[in-house]
Amino acid sequence: MSPTIAIRAVAASDQHEFILAARRSRELHRPWTSAPGDEAAFTRYLARFDARNHFGFVVVLAKSGELVGAINLTNVVYGLFQSGYLGYFAFQGHEGRGYMKRGLSLVVRHAFRELRLHRLEANIQPGNLASIALVRACGFRQEGYSPAYLKLGGRWRDHERWALVRGRPNTA
Repeated sequence: MSPTIAIRAVAASDQHEFILAARRSRELHRPWTSAPGDEAAFTRYLARFDARNHFGFVVVLAKSGELVGAINLTNVVYGLFQSGYLGYFAFQGHEGRGYMKRGLSLVVRHAFRELRLHRLEANIQPGNLASIALVRACGFRQEGYSPAYLKLGGRWRDHERWALVRGRPNTA
């Protein structure tokens, strides 16, 4: 039986464990993302989340509370758009076990049910096959391709645009 997975808001009390996990995960994340790996970076990361338009979650093993990854729901727009953007990363040793799939499903459910969003979007570099497999497994569909979409690691990088629309087939 696999462990139960939960999500909760990232908190200042996560700093030590989060930073250690991020440092252990540098090779796993390279070149796709860069998790906050020191106190200053974690403080900036945490400050982004206002629980209105930007939400930061940690994915945890429910029994122990151990951090297995992080999911961000950012740039939430209400009104006519009702949409937000997702970003995420697993921590080394917890990847490939289905934990992030369960965590992402819980964030999607929260976004659609609690926040009443209509659409979620994840922009993923084409070579990041694990990330693409994750969103596909959660019902996202590829909608397009955005050349030079984000500047990561000092370079403008192309991204595939994946989205999930509430009420469409394969949605939460």
